[in-house]
Amino acid sequence: MKSLSYRLKRAGLDKSRLNSFAVIGLGRFGASVAVTLERMGFSVIAIDKDENKVEEIKDYVSYAKVLDSTNINALREAGVQNVDVVIVSIAHDIEASVLTSLLVKELGVKFVIARAISEPHEKILDKIGVDLVVYPERDMGVRLAQRLVVPNVIDYMEFYANTKIFELEPPEAIIGKTIQELDLRKNYGLSIIAIQRGSELISDISPSERIQRGDILYIIGSFENLNKFLNKL
Repeated sequence: MKSLSYRLKRAGLDKSRLNSFAVIGLGRFGASVAVTLERMGFSVIAIDKDENKVEEIKDYVSYAKVLDSTNINALREAGVQNVDVVIVSIAHDIEASVLTSLLVKELGVKFVIARAISEPHEKILDKIGVDLVVYPERDMGVRLAQRLVVPNVIDYMEFYANTKIFELEPPEAIIGKTIQELDLRKNYGLSIIAIQRGSELISDISPSERIQRGDILYIIGSFENLNKFLNKL
């Protein structure tokens, strides 16, 4: 799986220079994305055909509009073609989701993210050229299962391909050990890239640095390799 930064770069966008988003479909997922982006300082156009949903969100985003997203003229009038990224979050109408995604691409939006509600829906969105398809229900299940299997993992984020950055509570067996003693890179193909120690984030890590109780480790690698390491303890 390619990272979001890679996909944006391929589309001619710089993640650090994104300014504006449109979110189409204001169910719980879409509304949460829209409000969160606005709170982070981005300009957000929030769109839904349901007047009540638009009314609920209008005070929390830059611009909220009631419209039928399967009408390209309505999308154009709302200024959707001018934003950096469009997020299509239409949950229960696959036809509307697919058509909206196609129209947004037709308007020339550089980067389109769409929510899928099933694997067939996901495949269709991928086929029509959506830049990033998200499947929240499945992904949440996968993340939960993986975190249950690896209980020391607090959270993780996708980095690229099969590589992730893990936020890890150090197991008791490695407390007091140095980075050199663990030698995770050689033994397991893992790297500790940072240590959170209280309010201090240690990113320039010495080989003689000892893991302390209460540390949070940031480790880059694969789930398979992390499992091998933890199972050896």
